[in-house]
Amino acid sequence: MASRESALIDITPEVLLKAYACGIFPMAESAADPALYWIEPERRGIIPLDRFHVPARLARTVRSSRFTVLVDRDFDAVIAACAQPTASRSRTWINARIQTLYRKLYERGDCHTVEVYDGETLVGGLYGVSLGRAFFGESMFHRARDASKIALVHLVARLKAGHFRLLDTQFVTDHLQTFGAIEVSRPAYHKLLDAALVGEGNFAAFPLDRPVPGDAVLASFAPA
Repeated sequence: MASRESALIDITPEVLLKAYACGIFPMAESAADPALYWIEPERRGIIPLDRFHVPARLARTVRSSRFTVLVDRDFDAVIAACAQPTASRSRTWINARIQTLYRKLYERGDCHTVEVYDGETLVGGLYGVSLGRAFFGESMFHRARDASKIALVHLVARLKAGHFRLLDTQFVTDHLQTFGAIEVSRPAYHKLLDAALVGEGNFAAFPLDRPVPGDAVLASFAPA
């Protein structure tokens, strides 16, 4: 379900957070379209945090020192990279209004990035919104093999450490299914969301100012 919002209406960070709490989120038709659509899918994508799967080959890459993973260092670079067309995606839903709006959320501490670097070069990452004990993944990108996957592994480890209850992926892709993503009905999603809005997750359960070693990240997925 989607409803178009007038380009003249100003969506504030407060309005956006209330929308997330109601189970809806904005998208643009294209980067060139200034209007936004409120989206509430019939089937919602989520990754159950207790069933997140890290493939063995990817675990070896996470454990290695090839990449450095940081959080909340360069929001503008991450969202700009997510907004760029790719070989598999000729159009993007991230327009200028989306970039401005989510930057305001980032400045408030309600939006976060996970960034993957090869040396000093940003090669992958993701961004999303944190509300209560729910994290709403918005978009990810990669310029090096496995870079977006590594960002996702680090994100989930951080969410587990911070006692989050819900990771919303909006939709399910083949890529996300390899990590355990599933679809749930709208009523089932609202039950999960309502439970996750009780209390506060701690995005800083892992350090914010320095990289987290791969071994510590992978330990989050070890059987209890």
